[in-house]
Amino acid sequence: MLLHKIKTPGLSHLSYLIGSGGKAAVIDPRRDCECYVDMARAEGLEITHIFETHRNEDLVSGAPILKALTGARVLHGPKTAGAVAYAETAREGDEFAIGQLKISVLETPGHTDDHLGFVLHDTAYPDGPVGVFTGDALFVGDVGRTDFYPDRKREVAGLLYDSLQKILALGDQVILYPAHGAGSVCGSGMAEREFSTVGHERANNPRLQFASRDAFIDFKVGEHHYQPPYFRLMERLNLEGGSAAPRVMRPKRLSLSELGALNADHMIDVREPLAFASGHLPGSMNLPVAMISAFAGWFIREGESLALVASDEDQLEAAMAHLVRIALDNVAGGYVGVVPAAAQGKAMRTIPMIATEEVEQRLESGNADWTLLDVRDADERAQTAIAGSQHIYVGELNERYRDLDPSRHYTLMCASGMRATVAAGWLASRGFDRLDVYLGSMGAWKARHG
Repeated sequence: MLLHKIKTPGLSHLSYLIGSGGKAAVIDPRRDCECYVDMARAEGLEITHIFETHRNEDLVSGAPILKALTGARVLHGPKTAGAVAYAETAREGDEFAIGQLKISVLETPGHTDDHLGFVLHDTAYPDGPVGVFTGDALFVGDVGRTDFYPDRKREVAGLLYDSLQKILALGDQVILYPAHGAGSVCGSGMAEREFSTVGHERANNPRLQFASRDAFIDFKVGEHHYQPPYFRLMERLNLEGGSAAPRVMRPKRLSLSELGALNADHMIDVREPLAFASGHLPGSMNLPVAMISAFAGWFIREGESLALVASDEDQLEAAMAHLVRIALDNVAGGYVGVVPAAAQGKAMRTIPMIATEEVEQRLESGNADWTLLDVRDADERAQTAIAGSQHIYVGELNERYRDLDPSRHYTLMCASGMRATVAAGWLASRGFDRLDVYLGSMGAWKARHG
């Protein structure tokens, strides 16, 4: 008997392989899903079932692809936004045998209407369930977002509350297996820890401490979440069934001249922010590898062509993997080596970094031609802000850059300078050339001002 957790970096997506008696099941597989087949075969197991907790908004489901590879049944919840072309419908009370293990179904709507929980039983020890796969209903330290049905805010928040009571009723001993960990866009308060029990969450999860159902609903309705445009693409693909991931994840290698002739919709520099700021190819934007999952879906549209610029081949491959998992993988090729390009006489752009003292001086001078642009999210901004700064969330610059004056001088800031560099790179790729980044940003400001 086994249970493996598979974590997808960037998305902080958690999927699971369980097996017993020569049979196996996968819960919430990702698009590049050969890993589940390899793991199962290494243990002498056949994948017979694929369980989806809900229609994902933040990644392409691997269920239809894994079904084609294995012949396994795919089980999905009722009340979907449309027919799930590749799945059968599972409902509360349904049970499925995986060798000695048994999966029973709970309907747990709220995050999405079709949301299911899958309760894990070991039939050799029949005194209650062992674990529960909670999808995006209950996380370690948080609960699922409920903002996908804006016309039904209070209703869906109430549905999630009721679903959480079902999960809590399973018993304090039950081990929690959520679909995401800290860093996911599907929650804002998840613990760094990826292991817990229902009892521990009952006692410690802040979202389970409300005195009443109405208090929980009021809190959820008041939350603020962002929805990147690519969520709509994920929702569609996860009804129709996405295509298999490319067999080769490493992009075609481009020469400098080939890169220049490519005329891709976006040139994306995936190096670290400080490397990008120190020197980058004109027209490129910065999406560091670790930030692709969070921000690529704001700036890249379905079908748009991409050229990648990286420090080395491994960085190109990692960037491609992140893009594939959110179906923004029309990658024409990749170029390695900005320094060699400079050595060949290629013109470079830089984005200066400035310190707290310079920001203070500019604020005090009241320069009418300068704006300190805060690109943190609304919750961060509500907690603390620098007087005189303007706020646009980094992702919303995808459209709102049009509201800004390209001739004006902007200093970009966030919590540390990472997202600010992404924002500055995007503005630079849109023709803004009077830009700099507040290095250390709010962290540096707090260190000086308390």
